[in-house]
Amino acid sequence: MPVVDIRSPNLSRSIEFRRKLTRSEGGIVVAQNRLAAHIGTEVLRAGGTAVDAALAASFAIGVLEPWMSGIGGVGAMLVRSPDGAVIAIDAGARSPRGLDPAEFPLVEGRDGDLFGWPNVLEDRNVTGARSVGVPGLVAGLAAAHRRFGRMPWRDLVLPAATIAAEGPIVDHHTMLWIAQEMSRIRRDPACRDRFLPGGLPPSAPAAVSGKVARLPTPALAETLRLLAEAGPDAFYRGDLGRALAEDVRTAGGWLSMEDLAAFTAVVEPAATEPYRGHSLHFVPALNGGVTVAMMMREYAHAFTPTASAPDRASFLAAAEAMAKAWTYRFEKLGDGAERTLPSCTTHLSVVDRDGTCVALTQTLLSAFGSAMVSPRTGILLNNGINWFDPRPGRVNSIAPDKKALANYSPMVMTGPGDDVVAIGGSGGRKILPAVFQALSFIADSDWPLDAAIAAPRIDSSAPPTIVADARLPADVVAALGERWPTVLAERIGHPAHFTNLGAVRRRGGVNEGFVEPYHAWADAVAEGDALFA
Repeated sequence: MPVVDIRSPNLSRSIEFRRKLTRSEGGIVVAQNRLAAHIGTEVLRAGGTAVDAALAASFAIGVLEPWMSGIGGVGAMLVRSPDGAVIAIDAGARSPRGLDPAEFPLVEGRDGDLFGWPNVLEDRNVTGARSVGVPGLVAGLAAAHRRFGRMPWRDLVLPAATIAAEGPIVDHHTMLWIAQEMSRIRRDPACRDRFLPGGLPPSAPAAVSGKVARLPTPALAETLRLLAEAGPDAFYRGDLGRALAEDVRTAGGWLSMEDLAAFTAVVEPAATEPYRGHSLHFVPALNGGVTVAMMMREYAHAFTPTASAPDRASFLAAAEAMAKAWTYRFEKLGDGAERTLPSCTTHLSVVDRDGTCVALTQTLLSAFGSAMVSPRTGILLNNGINWFDPRPGRVNSIAPDKKALANYSPMVMTGPGDDVVAIGGSGGRKILPAVFQALSFIADSDWPLDAAIAAPRIDSSAPPTIVADARLPADVVAALGERWPTVLAERIGHPAHFTNLGAVRRRGGVNEGFVEPYHAWADAVAEGDALFA
């Protein structure tokens, strides 16, 4: 079948940002926003742990990059201690107890969001108060802090409050994201007021003006200050949570104080899967990690690399492994069903000077989540109901008080020896094949971290279609096209055809960090680095 080419002739072939691998004996924070990463390294420099740094960066990036994540969202974290233990903290979304599945009737067509589900009346599973799941991120961060934190909770939250009060700076990246989702943002009055001042996307003034445009969020700043001083219980059992729940219910959703009070982050040993002399560690249930591990298991069973770099045969075998893992995921995985390998967003990776490694992925799910802002708290809410299949009678169908099958896939790969890689990404289902390929490049070809993340790859997140990186050799693209419907696309920031990966690595007492080279905001910042070098 013919390969479809969607590349733009207007894009320069030198579009790749030139990034260097960050190396340090001190700690490193990798994030999709440099300021958030810098806030994390300041925590490391003040004596905080990798988990402390991850929490500070987490709160900050939720303000700086609100289209991806925030305290109205969910997430999952892996913490690998210097003694080798890997702990998983699962703060994934649940549907509210009062949710009524009958409120999501199917209509003709398929939605244009991440998953291509059958259309639901008024996009209720994607946009607005009905799409809101129970926000779990704050509970997950609190659980991590109780077990691994060293610095006071308030010191990790307050930097985000300061940013919210001042407002993140508007630049081209901000403008693109807001303009891209303008049709959804304008449906909610509070969301429209926050992101569309004057009814239009904000713009950055010319440099000669000496001015910057910002998007201050005073309600969110006050919420974060309260959260810093009163602690996480304010979110789940206090007046803050009550105001949040009442705002959602007033707008037609089901979130209640009972839902918030009942939410508990799951803290347990990570699941582990062997892979060619390495060990893969992932969050055990209802996220992308189990499917990444299955992809790697299928690949290891079906293919033994013979070349020093991925070639035609390896990409074909990888695509086959992905196809099998996707089939299993869609047919078998869901709350109350099989959750493990058959007998299975924004991302932060952190490593500190003691060797603790963190992989944290947090998300609102769709860009800008539900596109609903709680007026009293300033919190932008997730649309976790979009993770459920809107078709009734499926293992992952919409239902009350049910955990969502999410796509975030923080992973840790250890071995041989003292080698540790903590990796993850953003991009919905695209995360899974990207993490799988980067880890296989490291394990099978002994590639350095930067090469494994920057290398051409394929995306299989909308099976049976394969999206092929335009830098792949022609024979690889042709072979893929003979087997699957194949689209040739560029690796660019907008639109994002591929996942934005980020990872840290520790070997021989030296730390490394690298981020997606096509993401303008992302960076790997070492402890002690200046914000503007």
